[in-house]
Amino acid sequence: MDEKPPNTPAGERVKVVDRRWWARGDDVPAAEGTSGKPSYVEELEQRLAERDRQVQQALQQLKTATTEYDEARVRARREVVKEVERSKRAMLGELLEVLDNLDRALDAAATAQSVDSLLEGVRLVRTQFLSRLEGFGITTLDALDQPFDPALHEAVTTVPVASPEDDDRVVGIVRPGYRIGDDILRPAMVAVGKHT
Repeated sequence: MDEKPPNTPAGERVKVVDRRWWARGDDVPAAEGTSGKPSYVEELEQRLAERDRQVQQALQQLKTATTEYDEARVRARREVVKEVERSKRAMLGELLEVLDNLDRALDAAATAQSVDSLLEGVRLVRTQFLSRLEGFGITTLDALDQPFDPALHEAVTTVPVASPEDDDRVVGIVRPGYRIGDDILRPAMVAVGKHT
């Protein structure tokens, strides 16, 4: 029994078209101008495209930041090298004054009639040199009569001592040691007492 819907001419059949592309098994959407995809799929695709754009933008920003960081690191390295050179030149300029005074002492020794004046001139130059070193943070290690410490002293010989209090103590300095700040610049070469 075929029922005809109202307003349908006699003898004509009603044709029903299913516009759901997935229900028809088609790969392509049926209607022109529409994607034929469910709205939630289109929304997810739009969100995915927006996320891809954001990722690309973030990657570009990261690349720019990395490039700027590398350039800043190179600039900082150049500045450190320049500062080291400036410091080195300043230190050497200070030491040249000591050399000038040593030359004066030698000139005075050539015309001096006594060894005492030469000795006094050399002592003054040594004092000036030590003063300049202290200006750079370099100090002499006080090693004599101190307990032997391998972190501060380098034992080059042992000396027999009569007193047990002098055992493992520095009883002589072969070469002085120096410290810069808290670090050892050069350990002192010392003679260490051994009680017999």
